[in-house]
Amino acid sequence: MQDSNRTSEKETLRLQVFLAHCGVASRRASEKIIQDGRVCVNGNVVTELGTKVSSKDEVTVDGNPVKLEEIKRYVILNKPAGYVCSLSDEKGRNVASDLLKDKYSERLYNVGRLDMYSKGMILFTNDGDFAAKLSHPSRQVEKEYIVETSQDIPLDFPEKFKKGIRVDETFYKCKDCRILKTRKLKIVLIEGKNREIRTVLESLKIGTKSLVRVRIGNVNLDDLKPGDSRDLSLEEVKGLLNICNK
Repeated sequence: MQDSNRTSEKETLRLQVFLAHCGVASRRASEKIIQDGRVCVNGNVVTELGTKVSSKDEVTVDGNPVKLEEIKRYVILNKPAGYVCSLSDEKGRNVASDLLKDKYSERLYNVGRLDMYSKGMILFTNDGDFAAKLSHPSRQVEKEYIVETSQDIPLDFPEKFKKGIRVDETFYKCKDCRILKTRKLKIVLIEGKNREIRTVLESLKIGTKSLVRVRIGNVNLDDLKPGDSRDLSLEEVKGLLNICNK
């Protein structure tokens, strides 16, 4: 899906919004980049959120110039295990966004995360508004996972997880959970706390052999192979936005 970015030279944007529209990172991540002193506007370091800029201003991140993207991209990647969801990694680990560089010239960032050992669907975009809507907790966008475990799953686990399980002062609750096989689950989340499924299973002494995200909202992973990516269709993008606007 392609769409022209109609920001005129005279139109001003908050710096974190500008960076998001340049495909640097999501608005929230861009705020931290600004506060860390990594952004210069017309040669001056800017750390104040809300600073207004336009396309006429010279903006750099870590010394590299950034520009507003003319084409908006919405991409699904089937992330293999062993990749982290960030734009770079100080530990030298594989970065999921690198799997897109040969196919897309735009700067794309991930919307949401999967931990290093989890696999499956990650959405990437350079559209800050789209990312902000999809990432906001109040939108309660469904995320579906297929989980294979190392131990048998107790028959009462799905109902317990749907009612809520407290682990170390944190309350975890799924929208749906079904046992597919003795050691295989389908789980639907709408909150997506960090390592939620793994943490809940570990609290019951159940190990996770494989965790794959197969759906976000109306978009399914289907037969997309690990490491492969594709553009979302217009209908898929509209469907995600409709879910967010409900």
